[in-house]
Amino acid sequence: MISTWSEWKRYPRPGRGENIEAPITPGLYEVRYAGTGALHSFEAVDNVAQALAQLVVGSKSWFGRRDTANLPDLEYRTCATSSKADAKSAAQRMIGRRETYMSGAA
Repeated sequence: MISTWSEWKRYPRPGRGENIEAPITPGLYEVRYAGTGALHSFEAVDNVAQALAQLVVGSKSWFGRRDTANLPDLEYRTCATSSKADAKSAAQRMIGRRETYMSGAA
């Protein structure tokens, strides 16, 4: 079973004390660039909150710290499912629809 997508939320930036609001269940996440709406990442996972927390959003500097000035402005949304298998099948359907749309739009 698949639930509905959450609203778009700003992805937390390091040092601001912001938190990720996501289910700790299997599901899907989608991350996009806030300014353009271009896709950053999309995946079906076992634990949505953990996957978003471990997402690499910027490069590291020579000193091992992220340069917060160069981090992209991202936003994310989530969709909980009852199992990872449900999440994977929902992701495949979404990818198929996007490919169909893009081939018709070209």
